[in-house]
Amino acid sequence: MACSALVLPAALAVLAALALLAAIVYDARSVPDPGLRRDVSQVLSRGVRQPLTITAEAPGPALQVRQPAPGGLAVEPAEGDGGLDAELLPIARGRHTLPGFGSRVEGSLGLAARYPEPGGGTEVDVYPDLPNARRLALAVRRGRLGDPGLRALGPLGLGTEFESIREYSPDDDIRRVNWRATARMGRPMSNEFRLDQDRDVLCLIDAGRLMAAPLGDRSRLDASLDAVTAVALVADELSDRCGGLVFDSRIRRKLEPRRGGGRGLIRALHTEQPSGEDSDYELAFRSLGATKRALVLVFSDLIDATAARSLIAAVPMLARRHAVAVVTPLDPDIDLAAHRAPRAATDAYRMVAALDVLEARAGAAARLRSAGAVVVEAPPSALAGAAVRAYVRAKLRARL
Repeated sequence: MACSALVLPAALAVLAALALLAAIVYDARSVPDPGLRRDVSQVLSRGVRQPLTITAEAPGPALQVRQPAPGGLAVEPAEGDGGLDAELLPIARGRHTLPGFGSRVEGSLGLAARYPEPGGGTEVDVYPDLPNARRLALAVRRGRLGDPGLRALGPLGLGTEFESIREYSPDDDIRRVNWRATARMGRPMSNEFRLDQDRDVLCLIDAGRLMAAPLGDRSRLDASLDAVTAVALVADELSDRCGGLVFDSRIRRKLEPRRGGGRGLIRALHTEQPSGEDSDYELAFRSLGATKRALVLVFSDLIDATAARSLIAAVPMLARRHAVAVVTPLDPDIDLAAHRAPRAATDAYRMVAALDVLEARAGAAARLRSAGAVVVEAPPSALAGAAVRAYVRAKLRARL
């Protein structure tokens, strides 16, 4: 336009400038409101992709949409023309705010553009692996957990609890005779038991510094909470009372066991993150107090020798009253380094270090077993299934 003033009369150049300005104003006024709407689930599972769509009432090539994401979420693709059809990938557990989306709409003449106000932020909750936990709960309901040894033990819920003392009957099992009462009363007396189908299941989650260490695409705490989620849903399925405790050097959260408490436990724990503190197992075990006999699943790690010694020293305190299972994830990278043939000197050093770690871990597991605990070890992707099998096996064998 400035150049036209050099070759056109001044009046004509002014008219051309006014005409262009009018066209720009007209184009700006004619830009329609696209009427954008975002659809996204507010309940997500870590590592499980979910659709994210931004649709317009009047889509067209002149519309561009962009969805930014915070650090714990990823959007692929992040931009689109005429709308957005993307996938939202939750990377980190917890509560995140998905920011409002941006958009740009051009006028029909291409001379002006409108930038509508960005949509409001949406809070989303990223939970542990809920789909896998639901699959395991459904497998337990249908008796298809994939362990033949479990199906041979009879119906779920077998177990007995002392109720009273009565006179001995010839049909009584000799193991029911109460010898102290017999001596006191001067006639044979038997213990009376009642069938007790529901049990207490307590999940003790170590959230100390060791649980921040990575295991592939997740942390050790992520892998443990995936397993806790599966156990909690199975406990609800079996009508057991479920509770939990999160600890490091202190008790961070405690939920008393209650019927149907699994889902509440999942909601309460999904935002927990590991701290930089050493874990106090004795404090955690002592905090259970005089709770009734239960299955206690301790979710921790055995890779650190000092922490393992602390756990081994504290387990007998718990095993005197409860059935105890220590659930710990295996590190596939360490296993690979220990068994892969070295190609260079650094590989040999790595192999020796990995073998030392595995040997120390095996020793810690053996000492935990001798202290009365069951040790459940599995890679991160299989830890939830292994924990559920240990829980159901203990329940079927009436060891709670």
